[in-house]
Formats: sequence, structure tokens, C-alpha cells
Amino acid sequence: MNASFGIDHPLIAVNDIGLVRSRLESMGFRMTAIGKHPWGTSTSLAMFEGCLIEIMGIYDDTLLDVNPAGDFHFGRHVHKHIMEREGVALSALHSTDIVADIAHAKSAGLSVSGTLEFGRNVTLPNGEKERTKTTLALLPNSNYPRLSFFLCQQHRPELIYVQEWMNHPNQVYGIAGISIAAELEEHSQLRTMFTAIYGHATDQTKGFNVDTANGRIQVQPKSAIETEFGILPTYCKNGNDTAIVAMDFYCKDIEVLEAHIKNSGMPYTKAVSNPYIASNQSILLTDSSLTGNTFFRFIEK
Repeated sequence: MNASFGIDHPLIAVNDIGLVRSRLESMGFRMTAIGKHPWGTSTSLAMFEGCLIEIMGIYDDTLLDVNPAGDFHFGRHVHKHIMEREGVALSALHSTDIVADIAHAKSAGLSVSGTLEFGRNVTLPNGEKERTKTTLALLPNSNYPRLSFFLCQQHRPELIYVQEWMNHPNQVYGIAGISIAAELEEHSQLRTMFTAIYGHATDQTKGFNVDTANGRIQVQPKSAIETEFGILPTYCKNGNDTAIVAMDFYCKDIEVLEAHIKNSGMPYTKAVSNPYIASNQSILLTDSSLTGNTFFRFIEK
């Protein structure tokens, strides 16, 4: 299971949630039906144990300022970034104790604008109807808006991490890490922020890593990201657009995954090494524009 401040789910904001959802389904993900938040955003999820993939769109732009957390408006934030470009607009960190985790976030120097409480109705595989209960604590970042985070505590995790929903035909089962594109002059400030949260950072050739309770956060300049993953869209490279641009996932059987990706028609490359487990194979989706300007890489483990 995930633990506090582990990677939970970056929100990949997209213009056409139905289209991106269908692409993920074609690759063998078991996606939830498109749901709605009270602040105007629509959502579809691929569930894993303690974390998930979330794609998000806008279904009603008249609701964007509903349910503010202090001066932070969740829907407005997502909408603003979709209008600029698709991509990760906001990211959830796991919380097991929202009160204690807010205290730690504040001690690490993060801004906490407020909290949101909400739930959604779910029908379990046995037909029982229940309602989830979730608390979010919003941690906006004025210097790097696309690196704004929020703490997410699921008070009824048994209604979220349901085994049947986590059995994906493509054998993908969890998040291995995320990669942030940031120019070298930004690294010192980002290192200070992440070290305050996680207590450590490890140097790379052109950046640094921090290990969370659920996956690695990698910070690299855009040139190194492009060497490792592929060419970033022009609108991801212009100006100061420090952001998460890639996600790594674990899968149980790379051959099963490859069959699903071939069937989907999504372009990809296959490698025999990766930065996590040097001897294992990985698959990289090479056109990030098809998955919300976010590279997806899958590592067999």
C-alpha cells in the first residue's frame, strides 16, 4: 500500500476526455465511467493498489469556482491549464492522516490553501451501492503552477481499491515514478522543496531524484528528458513550463502489454533496460500528444 506523500495520481488534463479514455481502454486499461466533480471537472480513472491514473476534462465551465479551498479553485486551476495546453495540471500525493500530513507540509514550507471534502456514489461488483469519502488539502505552487500538489486521503479505501477494478488486462499494476522537466536554473529551488518534504535527494548526471513511498520523482532539464523519452511538443518547451511530462508504470508481463499496445495502434518502442531495473524490459509510448502530453513508460517487474 501507498503511504503519506507517496505519488498518488497526477491529473492529466485533456480537451477530449472520451477520446483519451478510449485510447487507454484500447491499450488494456480498465477505465471507470466518466464521472463529474462538483467544480466542473470530469474524470476517468484506472485504479491500482494505493494509486491510479486520472484523466480530467471540463464538463461545465460555469462551475469552476464552486467549492474553493481558501483562495484556490480546483476547477478553475484545471481549466486554466487545459486552455494553455494539455498535460499534468495538478498532482495528488497520498495521505493516510490528513491532519498530520498538512502539518508536515507546512513544516516543509509548502503553502496550504485549504481543504475540500467530497464523495461519489459507487456500485461495487456485488451490486451494493456505497459512497466514497475523500479529503483533499490543496498545496498550490505560485512559482511552478503545474507543480501544484494536493494531499488526498481516502477515508473508505475499500470502496476505491477494489480488486476487480484493479485487474487490468494489460497487466499494469502501479506507478513506478514521474519525471519533471525543469531547466537547470530551477533545480536548486526544486531540490530544496523536495528535500524538505522527503528528507533527501540523489544526484543524477543532469538532475536529481527523490524517492517517495510510492515511486521516484525525477527532475531533469528538457534536453535530458528528450534524450530519455522523446521530443516534447513545442508548447511544452517554450518558456518556463516546469511540469511533469512523463509517468512510469509497473507491469507484470511485458509481452501481454505489448500485445495490447499493438492492437491499439499506439506508436511505441521496446527496450531491454530502464532506470529502475537494469535487466528488465520496458515499453515507451513515443507520441506523448496521444496521452495528454505525458509520456507513458511501462517497466516489467
